[in-house]
Amino acid sequence: MVSLHGCTSVIDSSLSDWWPRRAQTSAHGAGAGVECMRVAVLLEERCKPNTPAFDYLQKYAGSCGRECIQFEGNKCRILETACPVCLNRAKRCPGNAVKIINLPEELDHDMTHSYGENSFRLFRLPAPRERQVVGILGPNGMGKSTAINLLSGALRPNLGDWTIADRDWDEILNSFPRGELRDYLDLLSESGVAIAVKPQYVDKLPKLWDGEVRGLLSRVDDRGELEVYAEKTAISHILDRRLSGLSGGELQRVAICATILKEADVYFFDEPSSYLDIHERMRVVRIIQDLVERGKRIIVIEHDLAILDVLCDLVHVVYGGRAAYGIFTPPRTTRTAINAYLDGFLTEENVRIRDKPISFLRGRVRGEEVGDIILEWGDMEKKMGDFSLKTGEGGVRSAEVVGVVGPNATGKTTMVRMIAGEIEPDQGWCTMDATVSYKPQHVNTDFEGSVAQWLDSEIGLTWRSGEFNTQVIRPLQIDQMIELNARRLSGGELQAVSIAICLGREADLYLLDEPSAHLDVNARMEAAKAIRRTMLSKEKAAMVIDHDIYFIDIVSDSLLVFEGEGGAQGHAHGPMALRQGMNRFLEQVDVTFRRDHESHRPRINKPGSRKDREQKIDGEYFYVD
Repeated sequence: MVSLHGCTSVIDSSLSDWWPRRAQTSAHGAGAGVECMRVAVLLEERCKPNTPAFDYLQKYAGSCGRECIQFEGNKCRILETACPVCLNRAKRCPGNAVKIINLPEELDHDMTHSYGENSFRLFRLPAPRERQVVGILGPNGMGKSTAINLLSGALRPNLGDWTIADRDWDEILNSFPRGELRDYLDLLSESGVAIAVKPQYVDKLPKLWDGEVRGLLSRVDDRGELEVYAEKTAISHILDRRLSGLSGGELQRVAICATILKEADVYFFDEPSSYLDIHERMRVVRIIQDLVERGKRIIVIEHDLAILDVLCDLVHVVYGGRAAYGIFTPPRTTRTAINAYLDGFLTEENVRIRDKPISFLRGRVRGEEVGDIILEWGDMEKKMGDFSLKTGEGGVRSAEVVGVVGPNATGKTTMVRMIAGEIEPDQGWCTMDATVSYKPQHVNTDFEGSVAQWLDSEIGLTWRSGEFNTQVIRPLQIDQMIELNARRLSGGELQAVSIAICLGREADLYLLDEPSAHLDVNARMEAAKAIRRTMLSKEKAAMVIDHDIYFIDIVSDSLLVFEGEGGAQGHAHGPMALRQGMNRFLEQVDVTFRRDHESHRPRINKPGSRKDREQKIDGEYFYVD
């Protein structure tokens, strides 16, 4: 939800300096009203022939005599100058297929790109800066990938006029104020910028290159440093394997290595931490910071706030309406940007981007309300090829959420699959007088029908109203996608629905493998809270595997810590108290966390800093207090 406070504009000196020509303070001072720009967005996926939205709009097409709602064949068009009656009708279109949005009139001069009439629009752009890492923080569907396409030259800004395919660069440059961004676009227009982009969806790489890893990297190795960066990204052992046989984490590291091997002036990394454990994420941080020391410009889109915090020098927040419009704010210091995003209110813009803050509880003693044992295991062992797993002894109680952490390929998913009954242990025991609901690591669906029909078939009608709807469906924004075709959901949408289906089943133990994958920051925090609320209200138990420290911090009462060598052997310890578990886990990674004094969120200490050294001496790698 984005609230513009009745289109009030409050602009301070820092914003005016960043965007001096376009931003105009109201003549009546802060809090005074300004005129609004109306944006009408039609989501074509929800308004196809034979859908309720299509039939609804067709019914009212031309009914007012002004043709505010028009049809050309199977295409609908809604005039943004439509009369109030037709706008009101369009807003009531079934399936949330139409969005009518009022924006401050000043943004009319800040529109950077539009995909067409009644389509997505982007306002302003982030600026790549010399010898700095610039982060982009915001929900999915707000134009982050569009911004990368514009800054990389894959798209040319049309300044809101989609009828002009290749707008003149002089006109584009003159629309931006003098500064870092304009200077950068000037270089881009003269083909004076070499670009390297790490794509978001690395799982598509095998479709683009079906050969061996070494062959792919050799094609992009501009500096002759393949072996050096293969070692830095820990992929030397897979150079002779085919891409089609790699895991998600291996594909991510290959994509990062391929990007860095290119000789470029500007590097774009779109979600570089996906599929990676905390060890690998910190390795990526060091590699990207090494590029900065070489004088490169870096832009990073990242949903792991701990990594964004330690990696970036400045951060642009992007807000707006999903699939409707996105607005980039001026750059803020990383700490200020993340805290403002979590708080949900952007002070300089006078914009509330969330109904309530995302909070991290301080000094909470967790697990006080846990009940009876639901699951116990003892010395389970499993050998799969060259890999072996040992679990030790442990158990899970009702109303408890056990976070499961550790390096990739040390047996976390294998243990969960044993508990779920998908595979049998070679020895040891597992006793559970309970039913299990399991969300696997990789989610997909072959269901033919809408999201609503899919939910009905999996968990019945309970999701449509009541406590589950309030605690899970609405926070995960599934209520806004119920008319969509289940097979055409994005990665984040599919993940959200899969979490809801898992939590909606009647079970005693809920097993969720990497539920934060593909979710944006807000959705991750809402998912963590939805899991906790469900376990407390149902007095059931959950085990949650994830690599996002913020997510684990919010969701967990206790931790099950995996140690070992990826792909060779793993050993599970616990469950143990959250603080004890985090200390044990982070000691392996050699990373310490402190609490932000305002938001209480975990923050990674700079390696070798005074705080880092003091905490390591005290054995306090993770502060709960």
